[in-house]
Amino acid sequence: MLNVGKIEEGFVLDHIKAGSSLSLYHHLQLDKLDCTVAIIKNAKSSKMGKKDILKVECDIDKLDLDVLAFIDHNITVNVIKDGEIVEKQELVLPKEIKNVIKCKNPRCITSIEQELPHIFVLTDEEKEVYRCKYCEEKVERNI
Repeated sequence: MLNVGKIEEGFVLDHIKAGSSLSLYHHLQLDKLDCTVAIIKNAKSSKMGKKDILKVECDIDKLDLDVLAFIDHNITVNVIKDGEIVEKQELVLPKEIKNVIKCKNPRCITSIEQELPHIFVLTDEEKEVYRCKYCEEKVERNI
């Protein structure tokens, strides 16, 4: 049995879709932080069959919850203090995301004006549809 030690202070991202933890690691820019990160892939889960887990030993404030919610708002965020879970944060789809994905419309102003931020706005919460702020191009949420 695999045993990954508990962390004293940080957060645990649980219920990540199996096989997507490494992509999440890069999108959250955890590689740029000077902290301990454990990636557990394909762990057994009664709820999901298989899941990934990320354990990160650093301040929760360094985590961009909007990026995380956009990628998968079903992920559980457990905040750890003194080795114990002190809070479970619910993720909600952000109303707006900036520079997480790029607009694929070749006629969009962001293709010409390289310094413009890529901003997408949540236009249909039920269907989880985001559209480019500049050209209204629809984006699929599967990262």
